[in-house]
Amino acid sequence: MSAGEQRRAAEGGAVRHADGDEVPAAASAVVACCELCAAARFTEWFYDDEECWIAECDSCSVPMVVWRVHDPAPSPDVRARLHARLAAVVAAHFEDEHVVDDHLRTIPSHYHAHARPRRWGAPLRRRSDRSVSGDPSAGGENSGT
Repeated sequence: MSAGEQRRAAEGGAVRHADGDEVPAAASAVVACCELCAAARFTEWFYDDEECWIAECDSCSVPMVVWRVHDPAPSPDVRARLHARLAAVVAAHFEDEHVVDDHLRTIPSHYHAHARPRRWGAPLRRRSDRSVSGDPSAGGENSGT
């Protein structure tokens, strides 16, 4: 969050995101005790930009997209973009089809979604060709921060 957004959060204002959605600034604030807000890089990261990051979930070892806003309910447009970025990462790095699982089990206060194998219980198999691209639409790694 920018310094201006932090100030507006402290003042109780709103933050307008790139898609035009306006959310309460407090929802955009990083919550100190939230492990998704902390975004610690202790598993493989596939993608990172101002709106989201995608990394391997440390609990279930599948790709997971995390919205950078500490809020459990993104707008349908935001949710569609997050799911599309997750699908691009899965297509670029894994061979199997996936389903999006965005049931917030362990961390119910922060939106995130997992790419689960379509065959439940089977692992997502990695592609042998793991070329990395800076193009987020191709699902490659992006060092947006």
